[in-house]
Amino acid sequence: MADISDLEEQLALVDSEMGALEIQMQELLERQQVLQEKKRQLKKKMERMSGGDEGDPIASSKVSAEDWNKNDFSWSQKVDDALKSVFKLQTFRSLQLPAINVTMAGKDIFLIMPTGGGKSLCYELPAVCSTGFTLVICPLISLMEDQLMVLEQLGIPSAMLNFNSTKEHIKWVHDEMLNKSSKLKLLYVTPEKIAKSKVFMSRLEKAYHAGCLARIAVDEVHCCSQWGHDFRPDYKSLGILKRQFPNTPLIGLTATATNNVLEDVKKILCVPKCLMFTASFNRPNLFYEIRQKPSSFEACIEDMVRIINGRYKGKSGIIYCLSQKDTEQVTISLQKLGIAAGCYHANMEATAKSKVHKDWTLNKIKVVVATVAFGMGIDKADVRFVLHQTLSKSMENYYQESGRAGRDDLKADCILYYGFMDIFRQSTMVVMENVGQQKLYEMVAYCQDSRRCRRVQIAQYFDEVWDSTKCNKMCDNCNNATSNEKVDVTNYCADLIKILKQAVQLGEKLTPLKLIEAWNGKGPSKLRVASVSPPDLSRKEMEELIVHLLLEQYLKEDFSFTAYATISYLKEAPRANLLNDKKHVISMRIKSRSNKLGSPTEEEAEKVKHPEEKETRSKRKQTSTADKVTPNKKSKVPEDIPVTLD
Repeated sequence: MADISDLEEQLALVDSEMGALEIQMQELLERQQVLQEKKRQLKKKMERMSGGDEGDPIASSKVSAEDWNKNDFSWSQKVDDALKSVFKLQTFRSLQLPAINVTMAGKDIFLIMPTGGGKSLCYELPAVCSTGFTLVICPLISLMEDQLMVLEQLGIPSAMLNFNSTKEHIKWVHDEMLNKSSKLKLLYVTPEKIAKSKVFMSRLEKAYHAGCLARIAVDEVHCCSQWGHDFRPDYKSLGILKRQFPNTPLIGLTATATNNVLEDVKKILCVPKCLMFTASFNRPNLFYEIRQKPSSFEACIEDMVRIINGRYKGKSGIIYCLSQKDTEQVTISLQKLGIAAGCYHANMEATAKSKVHKDWTLNKIKVVVATVAFGMGIDKADVRFVLHQTLSKSMENYYQESGRAGRDDLKADCILYYGFMDIFRQSTMVVMENVGQQKLYEMVAYCQDSRRCRRVQIAQYFDEVWDSTKCNKMCDNCNNATSNEKVDVTNYCADLIKILKQAVQLGEKLTPLKLIEAWNGKGPSKLRVASVSPPDLSRKEMEELIVHLLLEQYLKEDFSFTAYATISYLKEAPRANLLNDKKHVISMRIKSRSNKLGSPTEEEAEKVKHPEEKETRSKRKQTSTADKVTPNKKSKVPEDIPVTLD
């Protein structure tokens, strides 16, 4: 027995040493990130001071967009004529003209431009002005359909090849690809077509040698990198295009990619020396808001209906949901309350998806309730709102999805409903993705931050510096500045660690909800700790503190995988030992107006900033007998919501 005791002691020492090493590794990684950022900034300064590469300025990836922002090229008159006569536009947006000139000159280019900034024009207009056709690689059928609808209205001959294409259509397209007198200007395919269709690649090679392949456009180019978001394995095979067709210019386009992702993509696509033009991330007409998500599904639907029938009455919008089931439930609930809504997700029949898309484009329905399957490149100018029924899985996804609002440059709102349990629901879905957990936590940190300008946070993520005074109160934090207090939460943290340690000793695992129950002295008695008293915090504040500890890596998620589900539990992380050495002070909105252990108050949940909603809120106080929304049956809604039931 003495031998076993010695081994247990040695094992405990090894565990302790490993824990200390994990803390040191984390600190070293954080220091490495700081140094990498410093290195990047120093390189940028050196480039600016040196004025770029010596030799041919056109061959340099450091060439400024201003060098190309001219209208004295041989093709300039043709481009200007097409802009006005074909696209019915009078002027270019930022970076459009430089990008068009580069690709017309036969150079490779990456264009990083915010969603709604007009990326598609940068290959559509050159396609109209060039001999032959432009090959466009898109990740989604909905994106291709949307572009084709617009091109058809403009009278630009275009085609698409996908798994639904008939043999007759495929044959016609293949023939047009080799026809030098063909009027076909744009051909849309998915990356899978490039990766898996030898017949198509053979046809493309013949078109290249016949001089019919004018250029290659890779839309949503960030999908190439597994370190980015929305990684698509078949995008990695697109490097064959520049190897097979070296003289055909390539234009890669995205709204969302960090510098590291872009460097990875350049290697994958075999364009190491391509030019790179980056527009500011900022969309000044978009109002960013994080709303505390109501505790029940019905209350969340009620809040959405209230604002849709208030400030958005008769306007177009999108509601993004986490799952296909969520989209269906939200759609049914909205329809029962008189909202003209349609559902869109990947498992719907292609014809059903196309109908929803077209009906929304033609304003036959006002709201599309969708998963991320409805998205990239959707080109409807008058979208006045994008609501997220739950948080996005990454900042890239959120920025891209919210950016589908206000493409007409008029004011539009981007509202995300942020709920505690949605974090863990989302984490079980991204746990197996490359850097999925890291990206989710970055999104959570954005939602959790109630002090800093939303634009400052977005800019920081995309390696851009932003002055918060330029926000013009177009985000909730700048518009509704609240005073936060520095609060010593050391004892609360210690109590949480005690509860988790006891659970480990008992062989129990605690979900986030069970941890809160035990902290409140509720739930199974064996999970409670006698020395831990219920905290003098509201439910919202308790959740906020747990999320803070998770983001700071004092707590961590532990996943259990079953045949039917992935479950997230919370456990102590190695950094928790640091809580013993010093006081832990964080900035919190302590003593908020929420009920101590209940859901947020009505005023908190709404955080209203629009006069029409303030008016309806006062009406609602006068009509407190209004029924709550129930999605499973016809129900009344508060009297301030003018709806008609079918």
